[in-house]
Amino acid sequence: MRRLRAAKSAHTTRKQQGFKTLVNSDKDSGTLVYQVAVPSPLRRTFDYLPPAEASCQSPLQPGIRVRVPFGRRSVVGVIVAPRSNSQIAQQRLKAIGDVLDAEPLFNERLFSLLLWSARYYHHPLGEVLLKALPPALRTGKALPTETLWRLTEHGLGLPADALKRAPRQQQVLRLLQNGEVERPALAAAGVTSATLRTLREKRLIETVQRRAEPENTETADVLAERALELTPEQRATVDAIDPAHYQAYLLEGETGSGKTEVYLQIIARVLARGQQALVLVPEIGLTPQTLARFRNRFRCRIAAVHSALNDGELLEAWHAAANGSARIIVGTRSAIFSPAPNLGVIIVDEEHDASFKQQEGFRYSARDLAVMRANRDNIPVVLGSATPSLESTHNCQAGRYRHLELRGRHGGAIQPTWHLVDIRKLNLNTGFSAAAIQAMEDELAAGHQVLVFLNRRGLAPTVICHDCAWIAKCESCDARMTLHRRGVLVCHHCQRQRPVPDSCPACHSPQLQYLGQGTERGEDTLLAMFPKVPVIRVDRDSTRKKNAFTELVEEVNKGKPCILVGTQMLAKGHHFPNVTLVVVLDIDAGLYSPDFRAAERTGQMITQVAGRAGRGEQPGRVLIQTHYRDHPLLDLLARHQYPTFARQLLAERRLTDMPPYTNMALIRAEATIAGNAVALLEAARDYCNATLAPSPEVRYLGPFPAALERRNNRYRYQLRLIVNDRGPLHLLLDTLGSWLESSELARKCRWSLDVDPIETS
Repeated sequence: MRRLRAAKSAHTTRKQQGFKTLVNSDKDSGTLVYQVAVPSPLRRTFDYLPPAEASCQSPLQPGIRVRVPFGRRSVVGVIVAPRSNSQIAQQRLKAIGDVLDAEPLFNERLFSLLLWSARYYHHPLGEVLLKALPPALRTGKALPTETLWRLTEHGLGLPADALKRAPRQQQVLRLLQNGEVERPALAAAGVTSATLRTLREKRLIETVQRRAEPENTETADVLAERALELTPEQRATVDAIDPAHYQAYLLEGETGSGKTEVYLQIIARVLARGQQALVLVPEIGLTPQTLARFRNRFRCRIAAVHSALNDGELLEAWHAAANGSARIIVGTRSAIFSPAPNLGVIIVDEEHDASFKQQEGFRYSARDLAVMRANRDNIPVVLGSATPSLESTHNCQAGRYRHLELRGRHGGAIQPTWHLVDIRKLNLNTGFSAAAIQAMEDELAAGHQVLVFLNRRGLAPTVICHDCAWIAKCESCDARMTLHRRGVLVCHHCQRQRPVPDSCPACHSPQLQYLGQGTERGEDTLLAMFPKVPVIRVDRDSTRKKNAFTELVEEVNKGKPCILVGTQMLAKGHHFPNVTLVVVLDIDAGLYSPDFRAAERTGQMITQVAGRAGRGEQPGRVLIQTHYRDHPLLDLLARHQYPTFARQLLAERRLTDMPPYTNMALIRAEATIAGNAVALLEAARDYCNATLAPSPEVRYLGPFPAALERRNNRYRYQLRLIVNDRGPLHLLLDTLGSWLESSELARKCRWSLDVDPIETS
């Protein structure tokens, strides 16, 4: 224990010193060098000499992109800090090739957040900084700039009457006395190109490139439509949020309780202060819906940021956020890095959603970074959800977040009634119980819409031989292949495809059967049962084309009777006012999963999809088919007791010492030979024990195989670290990261560190 504390103290000192190095120039005499972060898996910066043609200029500022030689390649990196010396001999240092920016791409607070993020998530700084930029800027593309004229030092020191015999030149000097001026403004004052050229030849004026200035944000009235009348509860919620200081607010409101209107009126107050607002949504599919609401309400520029945009569109959105012309930025996870210089509020809608956590590469949580960014900018952050994450609920209990509630549905709508349909011993040839079929018939006959939730894509999840029990499995993964309607078997893990065999490859029997039900089979079944009713399938396969999801939503919102069948894409915040019945077919697996988060996710998913029913004038119903009708957690959800459900799960987490009462990190390793991955993780565990001494503060679970042990011909294993306090965890990971970089065993594997993992199975 003493060794751990001593190491922790040394680690803290080293981190503090490292941060000072990043933000302050070295004042000692010596040769100027630059620390540059490049896109490399190595967790350090690299020293470079100044570019040859810029040796006499002032030091380059942190946050400026440069092109540098790196090995045999030329890569785009980011200046982290200037220094007066290097531990590497000067003759061995290479010089910066090109300077790509005249000024930093990140403001000081955002740059500081990115430095912190690299340390917290133990990810290479170069990859973090470039991840925060749109793809076009990562490759070295220039930003849109404008040319301005200014006085040189010689021009500033010129006596006022020095050019009295050249009145046009004298006029230019007067115009530039108060600072830089754009060329169009000089032209409007009658200044000619010849006059400017003469003054530049005299070295009295010079040009400078600047990013485009923001549009005027002092709009007298940003409202394009009148705001809705708030309920007393909504009004109290809006008034409770202090726009002048940092505070994290958890806004818990039932589905349909009017959270979006609260967001809109919070944003209106921020815009009235001349500030910007950042809104994060979990899915691309929610972005058009959110944008439409905002564009109907506000008379200002709104930028969208999500992966369906091309590089040019993403660069335009980034630039609009950076120069302040975009007053509202709406986007998915990566929008948290938008360089809004005058940010007034951050809103995270559906904060519980797992998609806010990046699962590959830089494994950051956009929700958690939103809280950190708001803290650094001293602004409020609002986390909204009908089913808050256990982490956010725990933060409210601990006093770190302020809890705000909206009870009941907006406009007098009532919560839908739930019915748990016991399907034990029932013959479900179609996948639907008689109760579900009758309920669908009734609602469609009344002119309403029905939503069928089935969280599996494809036609059939399993293809099996009736004679020998052969199952169609992926050759590259430990997974079954899914039959799709287009006549192919698809692995949803590695995307490998192959045609459906005419007979069993093992025994040559033609008796192949298709078991289970995916969204495609659900669509076929419903079309057969209701041939006169449109059936609209919503899953990843049906919405691949650009704008496909938006078009589907628009079709549903026409209000005509139809059946929606789809996956969890349908469960996330969509407003379908004519849906009066939700049928849930497949939720039992989440009730008895080894994943400690499975029950929480299942409860959130069921509650969210059920919340699509009865949002208009008509009451709604929810039918859930289950083998576990008496399950206590299902009973709580059916009685609209999600807060009680969450408290029970938190009590279980406390008893088992699991997050949010402890802190977790996951070390993943994968290799073409399973033993190599296991050997690396065992060596990593032994190294930590030998370096830090065995301590009750650190628990190791594993190595053990991932739930899907083999994916794309690579064997995947995990080592789970659980610690009560964050300090020892980050000390351990910092030490371990350096060891892994130099380990011979690591060269035979791919490995990664995941802090606060969401996917642990």
